[in-house]
Amino acid sequence: MAGIAIAALLVLAVVVLFAQASVAASRAATAADLSALAAADAARGLRDGSPCAVAAGVAAHHGARLTGCLVQGQSGHIVQVHTEVDSVPALPPASGRARAGPPP
Repeated sequence: MAGIAIAALLVLAVVVLFAQASVAASRAATAADLSALAAADAARGLRDGSPCAVAAGVAAHHGARLTGCLVQGQSGHIVQVHTEVDSVPALPPASGRARAGPPP
């Protein structure tokens, strides 16, 4: 009986760990999406500031770190960002990536 209880607790711990990882991945993706959109607005001149600085501020506001920012395209209106969100200490940080701007 004790073995079944320990196995059930172990399964529950694994499920909670994966749920936390899923939440962190969702937060990282959302932060990347919103950061890329804000940075693209800055690149087009619709918002003050440099695109990567704006993206870093939006990512920080959503509890993420901006780990990469690239302004590209002939007119410089396309922005690609990479974000990270810390997850459970046993797992690596969750990452997100997004691109915003006019279609290629």
